[in-house]
Amino acid sequence: MKQFKPSLLTLALATSGLISANSYAAENDGAENEVAEVIQVRGIRGSLMRAQAVKMDSTSVVEVISAEDIGKLPDSSIAESLARLPGLAGERRNGRTSGLSVRGFKEDYVGTTLNGREVLGIGDNRGVEYDLYPSEIMSGVTVYKSPNATLTTQGVGGTVDLQTARPLTSEAYMAVNLNYEMNGKKSANSDFDDKGHRLALSFSDKFADDTVGLALSIASTSSPSQEEQFRAWGYNDADPANFADDVNVAEDSTVKFFNGQDSYVRSAVLERDTFAGVLQWAPTEDLTISVDALYIDFLEEEVKRGAEELLGNDYVINAIEGNVATDVTFNDGFHSVIRNDARVKEAKLKALATNFDYQLNADWNLKLDLARSETDKTLTDIESYSGVGRSGAGDKPKTIRSYQLTSTGATFSDQPGSPDLGDFDLIKLAGPQGWGGSLAPYADTAFADDTYTYFDGQDGFVNEPVFDEELTTLRLDAIGYIEWGIFNQVSFGAHYSDRSKTKDNGGYFLTAPNWPTAAAIPDEYRVGTANLDFIGDVSVVAYDSIGMYQDGFYTKYDAAETEPDREGDSYTIDETLITLFTKLDLEAEVGDIYVKGNLGVQVVNTDQSSSGRTSFIDPANPGFVKLEDVSDGAEYTKVLPSLTLNFELTDDQIVRTAISKTLSRPRMDDLRPGSGKKFKFNADNVKETTNAKNGPWESKTGNPTLRPIEANQFDLAYDWYFADDGFLSAAFFFKDITNWHKNVEVVEDFSEFYIEDYHFVIEDGEQVKPTLFDGISSTRADGLTGYVRGYELQATVPMSLVSDTLDGFGIVASAAFTQGGLSDGSAIPGLSEESYQLTAYYEVGGFEFRVSGRKRSDFTTETYGGSLALTPTEDAGSELWDAQISYDFGKAGIESLEGLSISLQGQNLTDEDTVQFANGDPRQITQYQSFGANYLLGLNYKF
Repeated sequence: MKQFKPSLLTLALATSGLISANSYAAENDGAENEVAEVIQVRGIRGSLMRAQAVKMDSTSVVEVISAEDIGKLPDSSIAESLARLPGLAGERRNGRTSGLSVRGFKEDYVGTTLNGREVLGIGDNRGVEYDLYPSEIMSGVTVYKSPNATLTTQGVGGTVDLQTARPLTSEAYMAVNLNYEMNGKKSANSDFDDKGHRLALSFSDKFADDTVGLALSIASTSSPSQEEQFRAWGYNDADPANFADDVNVAEDSTVKFFNGQDSYVRSAVLERDTFAGVLQWAPTEDLTISVDALYIDFLEEEVKRGAEELLGNDYVINAIEGNVATDVTFNDGFHSVIRNDARVKEAKLKALATNFDYQLNADWNLKLDLARSETDKTLTDIESYSGVGRSGAGDKPKTIRSYQLTSTGATFSDQPGSPDLGDFDLIKLAGPQGWGGSLAPYADTAFADDTYTYFDGQDGFVNEPVFDEELTTLRLDAIGYIEWGIFNQVSFGAHYSDRSKTKDNGGYFLTAPNWPTAAAIPDEYRVGTANLDFIGDVSVVAYDSIGMYQDGFYTKYDAAETEPDREGDSYTIDETLITLFTKLDLEAEVGDIYVKGNLGVQVVNTDQSSSGRTSFIDPANPGFVKLEDVSDGAEYTKVLPSLTLNFELTDDQIVRTAISKTLSRPRMDDLRPGSGKKFKFNADNVKETTNAKNGPWESKTGNPTLRPIEANQFDLAYDWYFADDGFLSAAFFFKDITNWHKNVEVVEDFSEFYIEDYHFVIEDGEQVKPTLFDGISSTRADGLTGYVRGYELQATVPMSLVSDTLDGFGIVASAAFTQGGLSDGSAIPGLSEESYQLTAYYEVGGFEFRVSGRKRSDFTTETYGGSLALTPTEDAGSELWDAQISYDFGKAGIESLEGLSISLQGQNLTDEDTVQFANGDPRQITQYQSFGANYLLGLNYKF
């Protein structure tokens, strides 16, 4: 029977240990191949060749990253490397690539494994934040665009398998990696640096006659980032009476303008310490025992300093562009709220796994895998307010501004008499706006004063959610060679997964200890001023708010005691999965065409349960919250068939087809059972409201009975491997989404939660009690359908094929064109209609050069809103360019320096901005972020 003919590089790959023993990237076709000689090609070209070999030999539709050498992936985390693969797109968050979309689905809908085992992230949901994983501990990555039945961790977007080295099947080495990092944008906050470092040490060797293998990796990162951020509060309809005389507007046109903004300079540092270890023992030729350990200590600290301002309602529009005001002058003044906000994200990941691989006889192999992983994350997000004095405290100088709107946000100009917001003698530690309404229950105690009330009490707020997650898995596999007609191998087994995730949504109102006096900011917390010159001649006082909070400087009031919707967002989700699977590998000849593939099925039983609390104001103690425990869940079974057929048209041309059913587990926050029965004290027209949607009552909850997101998938791909380091590929895929989750609003009767003398609003200076007790309760439900369809083109071309004089030059390029949507007209989160990647490289002797760009069009995602709630938003997309130049002394023939290389990397070289906008109009900029380039000077020594 005719066989696929992977090159010698494929065999070298199998012996080099680049693919994990527990991953399914390199599927075994049962043939026994004897490797007479391993030809090792290093450098960028060697990395591409190894990745191509895996792609060629796989029966699934996959994309592959193979590290040039341990510790030499040209990125600070695996996220940047993944973002260069065709059909994948990275998402920047605060200037760093963290999120990932696969075929139009963001990471919440992508399965992620480490050495074939499901891995936990430190995100708020299931999605893995890929910048958690340093590139130095990875030996390769395989992205499964089409699944097979043994792939028990799936997602409707695909599955990403991260891989570490296997010491018994890799060469012995010791590698040291040192990098000095510098951000191209100077820090605007003097207490944060713009310089950092990356240190990594990797080791692998075999002992006891090659029966014991040990691989260790230790990596430490301190990575700075800087940001300038403009943010508008949204765009309102302008009153035509406020247009300047020379502004002409069509009669049927509505001009939009914003009259509120908060802009910041942000500085941050990511500190990540990682330990990864693998111990393998082969006591006999038939048995291999592997133990994997991973520990990651993640800390990200940041400050945002700027001003929050309601610019006013007395304005003149001096110029417009399209239907957006670009030049606006405000005539009334306001009291700027100076913000010294800070955020600390602390997280730890611990994972331990043991694998037993036993060759029972010549035909049967048995595997047992046990794994346990845990993560915990605390996010401390503090808002600290200061200004020219406390709200209600007599005459205070007012800020008066005008602005000009450009493609990068707004530039402000102050009118004469506006205060200097960077003057510590003027600025006091006190809330200059009356934001203390939620402190009303404490009015008779802490806020009893003749001049001030609880409305003047809030000097800050801190959100402090705590997440804990645990995952225990057990897997049994049996793989046997058979002779059942066209079937030559069978794999079957069972996978057990027990997962639990808890969120405690803590938060506190803060008051300064000098309340009600507006006192000076203590000297020990002052750090200078923060310069906001990107929005004009603006600077603000800078002080250490997180230090003040952690030192107990502020008085705390538990927000869960008075805010009904906070405890409703705390939950515990428990989930048990039992998956039975079987896969039959097949080989056949149809005429002169060799066919290889597999047929399989998974049966997945799910038992999910959620517990939380319903929260409402206690009638016996008005103003304070009463809690009631609530829980719910569901049990169900899903069947996931899959069929893959690969047709070898010639020795180097393959047509791949795949049909499968895939699923993604529901988001964790969508499964929460709790809710908060909330009354909106600032509701309008309560006296006249007859529509529940416009009334003061509301509630939000999840749905513990949600079924998974499901899709039927078809893949068709053509690959032409015309050289060991060159191929062309074209692919088409279609995903028929048969279930997606939707927002559902139902009318609920809130009369049981009404308190006679507590629930009222102020209209025209009078207390108005509600007469309508119907409100809207928002929840999540199954039932949406949709589709995603896409085309992917990719090429790896060594330019030596064009001319011998171009030997060493090469190009890697890809493009993906994707369309899709849901039946209610909403977008698929993470879907960009177009994405492109281009890498050009040159290597000769020990010299290597690479320049790489990636571009994606706009897409829907989410960002943190009030109380750190995840809020949908539109991202305008980005175009990022990186470059690397390096020199390997050993490859250059300098024997005394064998193994030593140096490199210089530049990331985000064009200082690409991130833009978000409103109402589908790019001119209505709601957020503009600029981060600067990043540079790394590296030294790598491998021996």
